[in-house]
Amino acid sequence: MRIVIAEDDLLLREGLALLLRAEGLDVVATAGDPDGFLTAIDTHGPDVAIVDVRMPPSHTDEGIVAAVEARRRRPELAVLVLSAYVEQAFATDLLAHGSSRLGYLLKERVGRVQEFMAALERVAEGGTAIDPEVVAQLLSRSRPDNRLDRLSPRERDVLALMAEGLGNAAIAEKLFVSDGAVHKHIRNIFAKLDLAPTDRTDRRVAAVLHYLEGGERR
Repeated sequence: MRIVIAEDDLLLREGLALLLRAEGLDVVATAGDPDGFLTAIDTHGPDVAIVDVRMPPSHTDEGIVAAVEARRRRPELAVLVLSAYVEQAFATDLLAHGSSRLGYLLKERVGRVQEFMAALERVAEGGTAIDPEVVAQLLSRSRPDNRLDRLSPRERDVLALMAEGLGNAAIAEKLFVSDGAVHKHIRNIFAKLDLAPTDRTDRRVAAVLHYLEGGERR
């Protein structure tokens, strides 16, 4: 796995590079600004990019803009975005360009090495990894309709884990239920939320998150 890191905080950038190298991964370049990041993408052709949301010069959405541009240049690139706190609009912006090989995590997850590495591997393998805190805020957000109220407590638990990017087997393990029970809950969720079921996890996650954000994208 060849990785490029884009993070303007020098200590975090170098600390993250050190962590990944200690885990046996190949950090081919690091950058402190969007231009340097995109140059590294063109030069090294990495498998994964880890990108801070807020970067110079304005520290608003430069990281998101650069991540979207990097994916335009290299559609097969996996992108893991890091943010200091939940920024729902930025998560939606990224998902609008496709959820395959995409992650959105809070920076505090980096310190939880096992969780962080699992998310990175899931994204690199073509899946999705959305921070549980982002999912929790989306689930608790007030909505103009009450379709979420149709879900049972267990179905809400399954929905939250789906939105994080977990597959059926991982959900079953976390909830201590059978794969068959998870499959039944997911069928019920799609029916109650008026979403067409699909076997492709990335499309499933995108549909659920888009619904929770109030969008009509499928």
